[in-house]
Amino acid sequence: MFDKKNIQQAIDLLKQQFGDSLSTSPSVLEQHGHTTTRLPNQAPDAVIFVQNVYDVVNIMKVCNQFECPVIAFGTGSSLEGHVNAPFGGISIDMRKLDQVLAVNNEDLDVIVQPGITREALNMHLRDSGLFFPIDPGANASIGGMAATRASGTNAVRYGTMKDNILGMQVVMADGSLVRVGGRSRKSSAGYDLTRLFIGSEGTLGIITELTLRLHVVPEVISGGICSFPSIRAACDAVIMTVQMGIPLARIELLDPLQVRACNKYSNLDLPEEPLLLVEFHGSAETVKDDVVRFGEVCTEFTQSPFRWSTNTEKRNKLWKARHDAYWAALALLPGAVGSATDVCVPISRLAECVEATIADINQNGLTAPIVGHVGDGNFHVLPLTMPDDDEMQDKISAFSNRLIKRALSMGGTSTGEHGIGQGKRGYLREEMGTAVDLMAGIKASFDPKNILNPGKLFS
Repeated sequence: MFDKKNIQQAIDLLKQQFGDSLSTSPSVLEQHGHTTTRLPNQAPDAVIFVQNVYDVVNIMKVCNQFECPVIAFGTGSSLEGHVNAPFGGISIDMRKLDQVLAVNNEDLDVIVQPGITREALNMHLRDSGLFFPIDPGANASIGGMAATRASGTNAVRYGTMKDNILGMQVVMADGSLVRVGGRSRKSSAGYDLTRLFIGSEGTLGIITELTLRLHVVPEVISGGICSFPSIRAACDAVIMTVQMGIPLARIELLDPLQVRACNKYSNLDLPEEPLLLVEFHGSAETVKDDVVRFGEVCTEFTQSPFRWSTNTEKRNKLWKARHDAYWAALALLPGAVGSATDVCVPISRLAECVEATIADINQNGLTAPIVGHVGDGNFHVLPLTMPDDDEMQDKISAFSNRLIKRALSMGGTSTGEHGIGQGKRGYLREEMGTAVDLMAGIKASFDPKNILNPGKLFS
């Protein structure tokens, strides 16, 4: 599909421009073709550590000339092979583009470079009384989060990346530089190109700057836990909470196996039953009211009490354990690899989907903890296997296929957060139908030579 001689010519020319900032070291190449999932590593031919937007412009001009594949690399935390280089080419490492360019306190927005991570951004904002709310499990780069349309534990209140990006600067396949969106909170001017780039997985352009919405740090934050006798009871409590309009900031479901993993990994003593982790944001008065109302909901579905606290240290320990759930799950089977996957269904079908998934896990002898952002119907499964157990890996692949088809049959999606990448390309047409042809047409218009992250999204 791509001519290796042309790729090498592009690398030779770029080496003259970038010197030691261009690496062909095997260890560096391996790192930039690395994936944490079941997909094999596929290394690029070179990695360039860019210093500014004009470096990206120059790289794209050369790569467009020689029809050389280009893959943008943030922190490499994506889970569906997004940063793999199946056709070789050049990986652009964005990590040095990590600056906060402007904080506009009065307008509640911030302008950042794509390489900054969500934790670093919020550390920068810590004295402003503002924060950026999107929090996927990994400490991902903001650019990568935009490219995969990421979300996290508090999407039920603050939305996902698509709801929190106002505008961006993008380098196109031919090296041209465009700005889309802006700083105003609404606009009726032309196509919403900002939303088009969000979730495009680096296949339409390379994001080099983002304008993000910020939110005021709540006056009071209260968090707590409640265990339930069954998954259905926990899910039904979530549905009633949402239907009653109780303003949740976070509501997470952990199945008993994931609770056990978190207890062991994070030195906790949570009840090893289906568990909801909940958080409320607001004033002292509103949070107290929310806690009382949620506690009343819980009594409809469990005899266990809703235990809550406004103590920052206790809350942070609990949510740190939640964010470490992936590593806690891997520790259940030392030496194992995880094949993380996620789906999302209408919340009314959540209990049915999770119960059917657990039954599938048990029937096939899998070790696969479940955790979910259940306020919006999204849950994750992490089947575990030893690296050399081909039979179990085949079982896991078949299980993942059934999980996706189950979600689609319930009006859901093949991925609520992880994205399509390489791993779920085969399901996009089943989910989207002929709309995939429209997507392919957009891709061809933006990137006629197919050099931007080829082999992703489309089969």
